[in-house]
This record gives sequence, C-alpha cells and structure tokens, in this order.
Amino acid sequence: MSQIQVTDLTFSYDTHYEMIFDHVNALLDTSWKTGLIGRNGTGKTTFLKLLKGEYPYRGNIQMAETAEYFPTVIREKDRAAMEVLEEIDPEYEFWKVLREMEWMGMDAGILERRYGTLSPGEQIRMQIAVLFAKEHAFLLIDEPTNHLDEGGREMLASYLKKKQGFLLVSHDRKLLDSCTDHTMALERSGIRIYRGNFSTWQREKKLRDQMELGKNEKLKKEIRHYEDAAREAGRWAGKKEKEKTGHRIGGLKPDRGAIGHKAAKMMKRSKVLEHRMERAAREKAGLLKNIEETEALKMFPLVYDKERLVTVDQISFARGERQIFREFSLEIRSGDRIALKGRNGCGKSTLLKLIAGVEEPDAGQIRIGSRLKISVVSQDSSGLKGTLEEMEERAGLDRALFRAVLRKLDLSRDQFDKRLEEYSEGQRKKILLAKSLCEPSHLYIWDEPLNYIDIFTRIQIEELILSRQPTMVFVEHDSVFTSRTATEIRYLDEASGTGI
Repeated sequence: MSQIQVTDLTFSYDTHYEMIFDHVNALLDTSWKTGLIGRNGTGKTTFLKLLKGEYPYRGNIQMAETAEYFPTVIREKDRAAMEVLEEIDPEYEFWKVLREMEWMGMDAGILERRYGTLSPGEQIRMQIAVLFAKEHAFLLIDEPTNHLDEGGREMLASYLKKKQGFLLVSHDRKLLDSCTDHTMALERSGIRIYRGNFSTWQREKKLRDQMELGKNEKLKKEIRHYEDAAREAGRWAGKKEKEKTGHRIGGLKPDRGAIGHKAAKMMKRSKVLEHRMERAAREKAGLLKNIEETEALKMFPLVYDKERLVTVDQISFARGERQIFREFSLEIRSGDRIALKGRNGCGKSTLLKLIAGVEEPDAGQIRIGSRLKISVVSQDSSGLKGTLEEMEERAGLDRALFRAVLRKLDLSRDQFDKRLEEYSEGQRKKILLAKSLCEPSHLYIWDEPLNYIDIFTRIQIEELILSRQPTMVFVEHDSVFTSRTATEIRYLDEASGTGI
C-alpha cells in the first residue's frame, strides 16, 4: 500500500459563497481503515469526489491506487442485477465478486433477480462487494448505512472489519468504532487525522478542547492584567512628565532629568506590557477554532389529559398480495418512547403511516385520542421544494423560532436564501427535524430521522429527548441513539406480520 498526499487543497462550488476547503493538507496511508467525520456541509462527500477526480481544484492530490466511489447511482433499476454489476465494473472477475458476496452473507442467486426488487441492504452490499473485488482499488465509501436495518449494519461492520484500504463516511458511531483504526476529522481550521476509532477521537477531542478552554481562560485573565498594568504605567508616566514643569517641591526645583528618566522607564514598561498583551491576544486567537459548540435545542411536547394516546387494535394490512400486518396490536401511552425494530421491509414505516393516518388498515381499528396533536418527520425529504419562507408559511411556523432552531442545528444564515432543492440530504433532514421541534405536540412520529445527520447533531437530539421526555414512536437504525432514548423496543416479525 502507499500514501495519499493532499497539499494546499483549495475548492469551492461555483454556486456557493464560502470555501469548502481553503489551503488544507493531509497525509493518510491507503492501508488504513479510516473513518471520515464532520458536520453536515463541511465537505465530506466533496472530499471523496475530489480524491476520485470528479471536480477541478487547486492544490495537489497524489495517490497511486485507483479510487473507487460508493454508491454508484443506478438509474435503470428494472433490469437484472448482473447487468448492474457489469455497469459498476465492466472488467469484473465473477469468482471474486462471488467470494466477496459470500463473505458478506449474500446468496449469489440475487444476481438473477431484477435490481429494483433487491432490498436497500442487498443493493448496498452488492455494490460494495463488486468494488472490493477490484485489484489495487482504494474504496471511498459514502454513508453506506442509510436505510440499512440494524442486522444489515452489523453484517456490513463485520465485513469491513476484515478489510483494509478504505475511507468511510458514516454517522453511525457503532459502525465507526467496530471497523476503523484511524479517524479523519474535518474541523473548522482544516483536516486533522487521529490514530484510533471514533470513541478514541471523541476522548482525545474532549481532552484537547478542555485544555484549550483552560488556556483560553488563563490568557483572558493575563490580557486583563496587562491592560490594567499598561494603563496604570501610562498614567503614572504622564503624571511624572507633568512634574517636570510643575511647582517647587520644598522650595527646591524639580530634577527634570531624573523625573524624565523615570517617566521614560514607565513609558517603556507600558509599551512592553502592551506587546505582551498583543502576544497573548494572538495566542488566544489560535485557540477554540475547532471546538464544536452545540447549543441546547428546544421542543414543545404537550401533556395529554389521558394516559392512553393511541390504541392499535388487531389490525391487518396488505400491500397487493403481500401481507404486512395480521391482527397486530400496540398501545402508546403518555411518556412512551417506542422504537420499532425489524428487518427492512417488515412494515416499520407502514405502521408509522397507519398511526399518522396516511394509510388505513384493511381490518381492525386504530383509535387516536381526541384533539391529539401529532408531529411527523418522514423518511423521505424529496417533497421539500421552494424557499424556506414559503415552507414556513405553508406549515404555519413561527419564523423566528424555526430559524433559531436551524441555527442551533448548524445551518448558517446564508443558507436560508437557497432553495430547498439545493440543500444537501443532511440539511434537508435538519429542516424536517427543526419543523417538528417547533410544533407543540402530544405525540412525535419520526421515521428514520437521523439519516444523513451528522454525529454532533445526533448527540444534540439525544440530549434534548432525554431532557424533555416527549411521547414518541419512531424508527431509527442508529443503535446508540435507540439505546439511549427509547423506553421500549418493539420488534416486528416480517414472517408472521405481527409484533413481538
């Protein structure tokens, strides 16, 4: 394996005001299992595509291996998976692809099916298997866990743990911990590389931030001390200068030479203190640039006047010939935070739509409390169109509150003028989350709310939920988030169409 040398990299999009990368440098080994982390909008996907050579840039990127990017966008899905395999790598060696698929726990028979009938997890694993089957390839893996269920994530983590030579963008803390040995962080002042996985980075970052905050406080005190001392020295020097032309003291004329000498010494001392103050200020300016300051979020859960909010009573539901639920029941009570789990396709999102009233059951009943206010975060953000102002008007949102929440979610004010179609996936998801947080509600229904959302925002939302304790039913495959926030986990059984 070799190294990837990034020197003086500078890049911005023609449609953006701000620089994405401004004279940054980095050096990483292609044998490392590197996790790439950073807030939404800091340029993680852009960095991968720059390594792939898809955008023009200033500076220099040197790498010997061929960079391969995941995912490949497949536009024609109504064809055999084998044809898609050939599109991803026209020169693939079939036996190597089968070997990688076997290591990933996949049946080779899926290659005979139409690509569009494969589950999201099967599509993801097939694409990654094809890329790892290539010789002398360095894989750039961009958020492979979106829409993957927990079992799929564990299988992917186990597979990647056995590999080497990849750069992985992911917001899944468990995945990063289980399969990476280095962490590349896109920080505010540039790129920093750490030896170790996400948890190692988190510990080291916390210690470094604490040291910088302590040093910052010390320098602030020193600057105040220098300011006071310089002001006093300057005042004393000015007073002595006046004594040179002043009245007699005890009948004697003042020794102008001695007084002038003392005044000059005090003035020099004042200048020295000013220089020290400037040096301390410069040193202080170099601190705190990389500290991730996350402000506490707000939400407005309402208290319902009855303990039971929703009763799902013996419902059945089918889509075409496929039976999704059969005599399924569930109760949502005040204070519940129910996480729905199960394999992709078992009906988690369908159940949320049934509770929200988007779908209706074929049999059975769903009883919703009277005057119950529900806030929904949907899995799909493609419906966001137009301007932020138009969305605020349609949804009846308090503009000042909504934009204050967006700022706390790290969307800059200059983003507010863009059309919603121009936002990244992570930014669009933050808009849906901010809308929900601004809606006073008895029940929050969230369907994979953290897809594309950066790690820092995930932690913000975890802390908010633990603080405000809203009543929720949600689907989320981030096991760390679920274990911290859920009061109950309900497993859906795909085979029987019932819950466990």
